[in-house]
Amino acid sequence: MTNSLRTFIAIELTASIQKELEEIQRHLQRAKADVKWVAPNNIHLTLKFLGDTSTDQIEKLKSILSKITSPYQNFSMEINKLGVFPKPEYPKVIWVGISSGGEKIVEIVQKIEDDLQILGFAKEKRDFSPHITLGRVRSPLNKSPLIKTMQNFSFLQPLQQTVQAIRLIKSTLTAQGPIYETIETFRFNN
Repeated sequence: MTNSLRTFIAIELTASIQKELEEIQRHLQRAKADVKWVAPNNIHLTLKFLGDTSTDQIEKLKSILSKITSPYQNFSMEINKLGVFPKPEYPKVIWVGISSGGEKIVEIVQKIEDDLQILGFAKEKRDFSPHITLGRVRSPLNKSPLIKTMQNFSFLQPLQQTVQAIRLIKSTLTAQGPIYETIETFRFNN
C-alpha cells in the first residue's frame, strides 16, 4: 500500500493581507452567527483541492506544476469584494473575492485542471471563481444579523498583493484544525 498525503494547490497570502482579513472576520463576528472561521494564518487562495495524493504522484505533480508556472510573470491581484456561497439569503461560505488579477488566476487554474487529468485528478465541473474563504456557516443562528453586517461592509481600499508563486501544500487534519505545510513552491518568472 502506498502512503498518501492530503494536498491542495494554493496562492499564499502575505502576512499583512492575512491580518487585514482577520480584521474583517472580527467585524463579522460581531453578528454572533454560528460560523467556523478559518484561522488567520491558514487563510489562502485555493486553486485546486487534490485530496489524498499518493507519494508516487507527488514527484509527477511537482514536474507538472513547474511546467505550468514557468511561462507566467508575477502579477498583481486585488481583494475588494465580500460575498457568500450559494446566495446572500442562504449563506454557507463567507468569502472575499478577487477583482484585478482574477482573470490570470482563472487561466492558471484552467491549466492546472487540464494538465492534472493525466495523473487521474478529476476536472472540476463548476467554473472556478477566485475567492478566499473566511468562514463556513454552521447553522442559521443569527443569520439575519450576519447578512446585515455583510451588506453594510465595504472595503476602505482594495487589498493588494503581488502573486509570485503557487504552492503545493500538505494538509494534516487535527482536533485543533488543519495544519498546512508547503511541500514545494513554484515561482513565476520575474
